Amino acid sequence: MPLATLPAVPAGTPAVLLLSGGLDSTTVLALATEAGYAVNALTFRYGQRHGIEIDRARRIAERYRVARHVVVDIDLRLFGGSALTADLAVPKDRDAATMAEGIPITYVPARNTIFLSFALAWAEVLGASDLLIGVNALDYSGYPDCRPAYIAAYEQMANLATKAGVEGTARTRILTPLIDCSKADIIRTGLGLGVNYDETISCYDPEGDGTPCGRCDACALRAKGFAEAMGRPA
Repeated sequence: MPLATLPAVPAGTPAVLLLSGGLDSTTVLALATEAGYAVNALTFRYGQRHGIEIDRARRIAERYRVARHVVVDIDLRLFGGSALTADLAVPKDRDAATMAEGIPITYVPARNTIFLSFALAWAEVLGASDLLIGVNALDYSGYPDCRPAYIAAYEQMANLATKAGVEGTARTRILTPLIDCSKADIIRTGLGLGVNYDETISCYDPEGDGTPCGRCDACALRAKGFAEAMGRPA
């Protein structure tokens, strides 16, 4: 699989990036910074059980000196429906074959649709045409809103639903540089750009101090990616 890339842009080109404090979004931030974007980072406190990611996102945004970092408060616990927003057990110790079956209970209903809607609104205000998101269609846990068809459909909708799109003055792009990469290649990309992955968090069910559980799907996929990136048995 290819390493992740973003084409260079004129220095200071504004973009809105969804920053969760995790491995993937931090890699996209490093890529966007390298490409020349003035990154406006958007993080959500949405009622997730692992609020430690907000602190990690803030730290990462500061390290990369983003143009602006906004933390948005919404409460998806009102709806529940996910192990991340309701009192439901996070699956643990699942093998790769099991993880590949169906959509897991850690899927948060319509989460990326909600997040991208906020990003699109902010981009309109900023005059930014590019939205960046760290979705991945290979080493992921079956989420429907991480797939190329979803991204293509959302981009089409965005250009029908914005002033710039309707007037033809600018076209919104949703850039997904990781979508076709393995987790190992994402990690190799980030290491090549100097990403400190110790600052990131991927775990669905960490301890209060951020210590990962080591047993959820996200921990398993992260460990597999690092093992493969370092040439060790997964």
